Amino acid sequence: MIRIVPKPTDTPGDNSTGAVIRELRREGAAFSLLDLDTIDPLASPITGDTIWVCGMKQDIHQFECLDVLSMENNVVNSPDAIATCASKVKTTALLLRSGIPSPETLFTASRPLAEAFLARHGSVVSKPVYGYDGIDVRMVSSVDDLRDAPYYLQEYVENDRDYRVFVIEGRAVGAICRRSPHLTHNIHQGGIGTPVEIDPAMQEIAAGAAEAVGADYCGVDLLPLDGGYTVLEVNGTPNWHCMAAPIPSLMARYLIGKEQEFGR
Repeated sequence: MIRIVPKPTDTPGDNSTGAVIRELRREGAAFSLLDLDTIDPLASPITGDTIWVCGMKQDIHQFECLDVLSMENNVVNSPDAIATCASKVKTTALLLRSGIPSPETLFTASRPLAEAFLARHGSVVSKPVYGYDGIDVRMVSSVDDLRDAPYYLQEYVENDRDYRVFVIEGRAVGAICRRSPHLTHNIHQGGIGTPVEIDPAMQEIAAGAAEAVGADYCGVDLLPLDGGYTVLEVNGTPNWHCMAAPIPSLMARYLIGKEQEFGR
């Protein structure tokens, strides 16, 4: 059985969960929806299933539920991978450890270190450690713009676009170029997405980023830099807005394969 944790931000006009469910129905796959807020994982009868987390709330209960359920089920992505991608700090640490290009980053509770980092770069990008959809991503050009610690600051890589690459099992299967007139190019922040071909450099760095964070599938956000790319972040419960690739169909087949593999 494939059990699906629906994306909490789905709307009637933007329903990622529903798009994959339609493909599962076409394939004749058995599935059901799973509401993590209505179960006690310590007494759950759910066992031997594949659980797909299309999306989840960033709260302790849902993370702990998934962690316990993963003891007797195959959770996709794993709770560890989802938690890693939710933390920009851990994601950055794993990218650096794996030699994946990423903008120079500082994470500190020290105001003097933050001020020195800002002075060296002139302008930096401030991001929430736990965030999504480009919310509260800001340009910082003065010490007066620094808010309260801790500080997660990245060098500003001048750009007019970024790329979202969708990866399944180490293979980039779809990509878009996102453009906007402001700092973040996220679709939810008004960015416009256009499908693009996946070039070899994009495939290599996106696959490397997915492997670094331990994600079976993910959305890797890239900036063009010096003829190649640098990784901004990795999303463990990604959207696939504007992609020409049939992501819902690819995800449905992937989940069916995982369920068959796990059930052996």
